[in-house]
Amino acid sequence: MIRALYSAASGMSAQQLNVDNIANNLANANTNGFKMRRVQFQDLLYQNYVQPGAAAGAQTIVPSGLQIGLGTRPASNETIMTQGNFTETDNPLDLVIQGKGFFQVLQPNGSVAYTRDGGFQLSATGNIVTSSGNPIEPQITIPAQAQSITIAADGTVSYTQPGQNAAQVAGQIQLANFANPAGLNSLGGNLFAQTDASGDPTVGNPGGAEGNGPLMQGYVEGSNVSIVEEFINMIVSQRAYEANSKVVTAANQMYQQVNNIVTP
Repeated sequence: MIRALYSAASGMSAQQLNVDNIANNLANANTNGFKMRRVQFQDLLYQNYVQPGAAAGAQTIVPSGLQIGLGTRPASNETIMTQGNFTETDNPLDLVIQGKGFFQVLQPNGSVAYTRDGGFQLSATGNIVTSSGNPIEPQITIPAQAQSITIAADGTVSYTQPGQNAAQVAGQIQLANFANPAGLNSLGGNLFAQTDASGDPTVGNPGGAEGNGPLMQGYVEGSNVSIVEEFINMIVSQRAYEANSKVVTAANQMYQQVNNIVTP
């Protein structure tokens, strides 16, 4: 019964972390470019009373054995990189990636982070920046007198000036792609960082041979969180937590019965 108490406690702890993960998903249901996470569990060690395949006689073996598990633990919370819904905006600097790829963002410490949030703006110097003020990489500057900004599907940024009909090219937006985007490290602020699990980025133009998706101007990508799915997961987690607490209660009652035994 000691095993039952600790196994049930591990299950309750795991489901508590699962609810924490669900809460974070729901809290970011309206965060641009947010990617939901799903908790994955692993069973713990087993106490072997009879090893499967052990000899049962001269010419026979035990077919299944007798093993008692010692509970569960959360192993990881995988990032689900499915596409979020597109929302049309009136901002010509808002962009979505139709498929794979990440925008590159230059951080204040000089490192490059990656994001799916394409809600860009102009800084005081005309640089295209994120909502936090960090410029995209490579940096692109739009003159203050520019009248219209056009961003093509291949990432070419052009603008027109007063009194001129011909558009001028300001730069080229490039995207980064990873062999395992789920292995990126979440930094907060809608940013990801490269890790050994994600692999090195493959940088190229949108819609190019590197596998990056084309861009669409005037749209932003929303969160890929399904509120209905998260509520279902929360109910399942609540019931699993409740079932584990019932095991604790049952084991406690069995201990109580043993303690009440009076030896004649």
